[in-house]
Amino acid sequence: MSAKYVPPANFAPVEQHLYRSAAPRPINFPFLKLLDIKTIIWLNVEDPSDELLDFIDAHDINLEHLGLLTKKVKPWDPISDKVVQEALTILMNIQIYPVLICCSMGRHRTGAVIGCLRKLQGWSFASLVDEYQRFTGIAGERSNVELLVENFSLVPLKQLLKIKANSNEPVPQWFDLHSDLE
Repeated sequence: MSAKYVPPANFAPVEQHLYRSAAPRPINFPFLKLLDIKTIIWLNVEDPSDELLDFIDAHDINLEHLGLLTKKVKPWDPISDKVVQEALTILMNIQIYPVLICCSMGRHRTGAVIGCLRKLQGWSFASLVDEYQRFTGIAGERSNVELLVENFSLVPLKQLLKIKANSNEPVPQWFDLHSDLE
């Protein structure tokens, strides 16, 4: 009997060795093993399931639980700029890849982080909103996510990229280091 590989809901590659999805379930674990995931950026306010925590421990995966950065937040509250900033800063560390970014359904919180990454990469606002809306499905878009992405300040991230470039510290190649880093 051959193994079955089932990706998590809303799974998609974002860039080389960077993936997005809904919270993985046990049926998805063989698929994640194929990707050799080393880090999971968890954007939910709630803790991961016990099964996922066991999988993470068994496979020496680093869990970045960014949902804990926000106190007294309800699961349906929008993601904060602080959480997005932290997620993108973590993504600049080339040593943690391959990475999976996820939230409960892989839509809004994950979409906000990916949208801000795309903004940092110089994507047009229309293109990044189109990508975001492809993952919202029948749930529809949330205008507060689009507003967060539109108003998200790239200045601290560009400064960090400039520092890394000046110190020859490697970052994933798909970060646009040739853009205006001022």
